[in-house]
Amino acid sequence: MKRVTIDPITRLEGHGKIEIFLDETGNVANAYLQVPELRGFERFCMGRPAEELPRIVPRICGVCPGAHHMASAKCVDDLYHVEPPVSARKLRELFYCAHIMHSHIAHFYLLAAPDFVMGPTADPAERNVLGMIGKVGLDVVKDVMKHRGFAQDIQAMIGGKATHPVCALPGGMSKALNEDERRDIEQKAVSCLEFAQFSLKLFHDVVLGEKQYVDLIRSNSYSLKTYYMGMVDENNGLAFYDGDVRVIRPDGEEFLKFDGRDYLEHIEERTEPWTYLKFPYLKAVGWNGFVDGPDSGVYRVAPLARLNVADGMATPLAQQEYERLFDTLGGKPVHATLANHWARLVEVLHVSERLVELSRDPQITSDDIRTIPTETPTVGVGVVEAPRGTLFHHYETDEEGFVTDVNLIVATGNNHAAICMSVRDAARGAITHGNVSEGLLNMVEMAFRAYDPCIACATHSLPGRMPLTATVYDWRGNLLREITRERQN
Repeated sequence: MKRVTIDPITRLEGHGKIEIFLDETGNVANAYLQVPELRGFERFCMGRPAEELPRIVPRICGVCPGAHHMASAKCVDDLYHVEPPVSARKLRELFYCAHIMHSHIAHFYLLAAPDFVMGPTADPAERNVLGMIGKVGLDVVKDVMKHRGFAQDIQAMIGGKATHPVCALPGGMSKALNEDERRDIEQKAVSCLEFAQFSLKLFHDVVLGEKQYVDLIRSNSYSLKTYYMGMVDENNGLAFYDGDVRVIRPDGEEFLKFDGRDYLEHIEERTEPWTYLKFPYLKAVGWNGFVDGPDSGVYRVAPLARLNVADGMATPLAQQEYERLFDTLGGKPVHATLANHWARLVEVLHVSERLVELSRDPQITSDDIRTIPTETPTVGVGVVEAPRGTLFHHYETDEEGFVTDVNLIVATGNNHAAICMSVRDAARGAITHGNVSEGLLNMVEMAFRAYDPCIACATHSLPGRMPLTATVYDWRGNLLREITRERQN
């Protein structure tokens, strides 16, 4: 059996490789996304005072630290049995909308767009940001950087730092917003809203305006019929910061709806020996391998999943685009993996609208931003919708507030099984009769790229020892010794 390796895979956060196995006819027998890195952040947090975790866990990732900060803040609120004031929750949401925007802009324009603007099989020397500058113009790229910078500015004003924020405390926030900052945020938010509308127009012109790309989005090679998970508000509208977790079946019917605190009743995790990422699945359905359909416990998160799960958007312009997406792609739910890119831009529009709304809310500059905890900490769970999907933080402490147990289920972990399946199916669609080229391999990479995976966030360990292989080479590259530690549960 022939083996084709893509190592490293490109345009993602973290390190990974894809192993493709061809049968005797040159067709794809199977393919795997393999993650060779382990960070084990749960272990780093053990023994720390619980109130320090919102400052520690953002270090998991430099791309989505805001998501971990907010999930951790909600977790320590729950752990200390304290409810932040309404103004503090709005301030957190304002920060978080800016975080979602900066992350989504970076992914669409820098990681995903080259495949569509330049073409999936274009010369890799041109299929990049520099190639895009030549195609769409320097002014567009400047606009991208300006508005990503605006989103970062808003995070810095509220969070203390644009990256690795330090603003959230158990029971609220550390600093109020003053009127000068509010006006600055409002101006930036209005500009971001205009940019979000421009981005969707660009997507309609460049991607949806080309039949080959629409056919690619609709193709079986980039489609999985899975369950979907996402957070919703009391009206089943899309929610990023607060709400219940909703799961729908592959046919679109509601399957589960639960408080994030009850996640262990509905989600189970398993491991495989060839990767450091866990494989969460729905307990009520069970693990039946890397297959889709109603009898598989595999589910998906991320922008498309959120739109599939939600009954609508909470802002008017995003609602129009939400309806257009489903009308164009044949109704709900949409199973086309590449439609995540469109859904991501719908979310950019939504958070831009919400930024404007919150920046004009009279409560946003209130000084009532914290409820001081008074109860003994016990167990806490915090859930938010990270840019890449549903994120769970779960902490337990002793009676003095020192952390005794931590569990994180991150968005890329939730998607891990589906990413492996998507890579396999894309490989089967692209590679036949042994015909392998760089362009075809990039089409395989497009399958995982649609999920915007964050590998550093997702590489954690279950209790016990993870398998480890250490290889020692001399300066000539000759293997001197290999030491292997097997898994021990």
